[in-house]
Amino acid sequence: MASYSYIALLRKDRRSHYGVEFPDFPGCVTAGRTLDEARASAEEALTLHLAGLVEDGEEVPAPSALEAVLAGEDLGGAVPFLVSVRPPEARAVRVNVTFKPEVLAELDAAAERAGTTRSGLLEAAVLERVRAKPEKVRPRAPRKAARR
Repeated sequence: MASYSYIALLRKDRRSHYGVEFPDFPGCVTAGRTLDEARASAEEALTLHLAGLVEDGEEVPAPSALEAVLAGEDLGGAVPFLVSVRPPEARAVRVNVTFKPEVLAELDAAAERAGTTRSGLLEAAVLERVRAKPEKVRPRAPRKAARR
């Protein structure tokens, strides 16, 4: 899966922890006692911020180029670095489906064996099917016309 890479600015004063901010997301800030903690906190903060945007139905902006950040910011000793995170998942949509009882029982048993939910197993199966190479997908027989 692709990832998003955004520029973060690392700041450190003599008497403070390492602070991290994201020029693309004013107000998305974090900190850490060490460089490693600051980096990990930056990934977590960015992940949560992007998830919040998706949850609120807002568009996730494209990352700014380093040149644009350097031209538009008074860095004041800050060090730019990249923070890469996986894109947030879109919200799930509830749908109603109909199964024969024996198929539903098989589905639930398979989900339990796989350690997932019914929805999780259905989603994985659908994605596997639609992403399969056409020669590997068996065509189904046409459905009979409904009686009137």
